[in-house]
Amino acid sequence: MPQIKANGITLEYESFGPEDRETVLLIMGLGAQLTMWPVELCDELVARGYRVVRFDNRDVGLSTKFDDAGMPDMGAIFTALTTGAPVSAPYALDDMAADAVGLLDALGIGKAHIAGASMGGMIAQLVATNHPERALSLVSIMSTTGNPDLPQGKPEAMAVLMTPAPEGDIPAAIERGMLAWNTIGSPGYRTDDETLRKWVTRDVNRSLYPVGTARQMAAIVANGDRREKLKDVKAPAVILHGIDDPLVPIEGGRDTAASIPGAELREVPGMGHDFPLALLDSFADAIEAAAKRASAAKAAE
Repeated sequence: MPQIKANGITLEYESFGPEDRETVLLIMGLGAQLTMWPVELCDELVARGYRVVRFDNRDVGLSTKFDDAGMPDMGAIFTALTTGAPVSAPYALDDMAADAVGLLDALGIGKAHIAGASMGGMIAQLVATNHPERALSLVSIMSTTGNPDLPQGKPEAMAVLMTPAPEGDIPAAIERGMLAWNTIGSPGYRTDDETLRKWVTRDVNRSLYPVGTARQMAAIVANGDRREKLKDVKAPAVILHGIDDPLVPIEGGRDTAASIPGAELREVPGMGHDFPLALLDSFADAIEAAAKRASAAKAAE
């Protein structure tokens, strides 16, 4: 996969489909590499007429690592997450949104359909608010607004979130990954263990960097409540969320939709906090629906 300079750092990315099409930019979540976007989803979006770009966020995968920043205080982060206390972070989610826009710049893409999952949904929201001229549409998947009054995830899901993978121990990291995805995955659309182990092993062997996940977590908590900013979103928005999400409860998706003018909310029974291939059409349909709304708005103008 190629690398490119963007926003002063190096980002690993992958592009699917002809370059002369409208682009869907996929932004992944906390500690997750670009490979977590199923290649089957990318191929489906190409079949529907789009170019697709997925990339590793800073501090994950094969993109720039912020080694000099060190390990954040996970205890302070957890306290802030549960109590609303302030937390300092080596960088901000706004910086990660600027990374995404920098990638578009480097690829010569003026505007794109911005789709993000979990933390990636938060970053996508900030692309749409901080850089509205770059977002043709917005799709926020299994994400939330930062509203401190919303319910937290289930204790077992939060425990998985706040327990970093063992650094340097590949077999232990694979088992931790299996536990994590079996804990937060879709109860109605379980990925079989053989497929899940293949995915987890692929990603652990590609890059194992738990300290980067901790720094991204600090950025999430430090970002706070985005509801006021979301009121200014102009791009057509679709919010997709699993009713049975144990990590980011459905209230997060509902709050996101309520905060964005004209947003469409799609709730999926049986969906948790993962990308089961059985729901591929649900993800592709949400992205295409937002893109078609953007095309219709442009035609009306």
